[in-house]
Amino acid sequence: MRIASWNINSIKSRLDIVINWLDSGSCDVLLLQETKSQDENFPRDAFESIGWHVAIHGQKSYNGVAIASRLPLLDVVAGLPGDDDDEQARYIEASVNDVRVASIYLPNGNPVPGPKFDYKLQWMRRLNRRASALLASEKPVVLGGDFNVIPTDRDCYDPLGWEGDALTRPESRQEFRKLAYAGYSDALRALHPETVFYTYWDYQAGAWQRDNGVRIDHLMLSPEATDKLHDVGIDKGPRGLEKPSDHTPIWCSLQL
Repeated sequence: MRIASWNINSIKSRLDIVINWLDSGSCDVLLLQETKSQDENFPRDAFESIGWHVAIHGQKSYNGVAIASRLPLLDVVAGLPGDDDDEQARYIEASVNDVRVASIYLPNGNPVPGPKFDYKLQWMRRLNRRASALLASEKPVVLGGDFNVIPTDRDCYDPLGWEGDALTRPESRQEFRKLAYAGYSDALRALHPETVFYTYWDYQAGAWQRDNGVRIDHLMLSPEATDKLHDVGIDKGPRGLEKPSDHTPIWCSLQL
């Protein structure tokens, strides 16, 4: 099973790119972020027309997450548990062929300090609690998405330029590392511990052309999923298309 994650920065603007990518056989499960669509406006028909199932959790104009799958999606949970007052659509999880997957759009957190950064850290603590609870199933779990965290300086083209940003703050990196402390593995680093990879290139200043990127999209695997990890990679192709998302897909293959 190949599971991919992709912040598509508006499903309306990127629908043809996403559908063509799926129809080419690029993955079996796709975790989508920043769909920027209310549930009733999500183009479900476009996915179903190529035989895919979709679970969505959206809101108007901002955020929004979804899971698309060749196989049926079971036991869908929309919204990150732990705060009934949180109305931001940033988390959805479901089971696919006995694998639990979650699509995550973690808050950016800028500017720092401020309420947005406080919300980011609170949200990450809730995520860590949920991630730990999922481990109790002792089944493969894949937490994928735009984590808005640059884990180390190796994951950034200009560490000094990003110093102090919410994506590199020690507090953000510490909360992200707690996933590893709980037992999750960074799929990319499990197989490529030293290689430089990026998943995001800003639209400005020729970042894509200059390869001025950062790695903020991650696939975090439970021990049971890590044991089945066969391959992992980043598909840079979609970022080079006309009117692309500023992110590109990251994927991993599990031998089930």
